[in-house]
Amino acid sequence: MKKVILIFALTLFFISFISAEYCQLDVSLLNQDPYPAIPGEYVEIVFQIEGLANQECGTVYFELLEKYPIAFDPEVNPRIKIESGTYQSDYSSFKIAPYKARVDENALDGNTPIEVQYKYGTNIDYETQKFNLNVRDSRADFEIYITNYDPATKEITFEILNTAKSDIESLTLEIPKQDNIEIIGAKTNILGDLDSNEYTTADFKAIPKEGNITISISYTDSTNARRTIEKKVYYEPQYFKKQTSISSIITPIIWIIVIGGVIYFFYRRRKKKRMHQQHLHQGHKK
Repeated sequence: MKKVILIFALTLFFISFISAEYCQLDVSLLNQDPYPAIPGEYVEIVFQIEGLANQECGTVYFELLEKYPIAFDPEVNPRIKIESGTYQSDYSSFKIAPYKARVDENALDGNTPIEVQYKYGTNIDYETQKFNLNVRDSRADFEIYITNYDPATKEITFEILNTAKSDIESLTLEIPKQDNIEIIGAKTNILGDLDSNEYTTADFKAIPKEGNITISISYTDSTNARRTIEKKVYYEPQYFKKQTSISSIITPIIWIIVIGGVIYFFYRRRKKKRMHQQHLHQGHKK
C-alpha cells in the first residue's frame, strides 16, 4: 500500500515537472484605454496570454489582482479559467483577457505597477508578473467668482481660475435655466484655452437674485476628451450696492456735463456770430 502511495506521489510530481518543463506561458499587456488612465475613472486593460496551444498546460487560471491603483465593481470576477489546447474555433494559440477597473481617485501621475497571477496544470502555486499602468490626472478643476454686476447695464462678470495641474482647451461657460438668474441673450460664452493656475473672465447679460447660481463648465483635456463639470457661485447683491449707487450718481453727472458743454458751445458760437454782425454793421455806418 505504501508503495502504491509513493508511486502515485512520484507520478504526480513527474507530471507536474513535465508540465512545468514544457508549458511556457507568455503574458503581455496588450492595451490600456484610455492612455493614460485617469484617477477616479474607469480604465480598460487587455492582456494577451500565449502558449495555450500546448495541452500540457492543462487548466490555466489567470487573474488580474485587485490592488492599488485599481478596483473592480462588486459583480466582477477577475479570475479566468482557460482549458489549454486548440480550444478556439480559429485555432489561435493565445487568449485575450480584458478587464474593466476603476482607478483610485488619489492615484499619482506616472507608471504604477499592476500585478497578474496565473497557474496551470497541476501546479499549486501561482506565478506572478507585474506590468505598468500609466496614470495621469488630465482633469481640470476650477474656482469661480462673481467680480462685477451693474444693474444699469445688467452685465454680470464671472472670473474663472484653473486650479488643476493640467492646461485645457476650448473652455466654455454656460448658465443653464434656473430660478436665481434670468439670462438676457446668449447663455453660453466661449473662452478658449486656459493654462494651469491662470484665470479668465466671462460676461453675461442677466438679472440675478441672491443665492447660488449654477455654472456649467465644459473643456477639452490633454487626452483630447471633452469634459463637463458644474460649479456653484453665490451671488450676494449687498456687495454691489455701493457700486450701484456710485454708478447711478456718476451717470447723470456725466450727462449733465455733456449737455452743459453742448449748450455752452452753441451759446459761445451764437455770441461770436452776433458780435461779428454788430462789427460789420458799425463798419457800414462809417
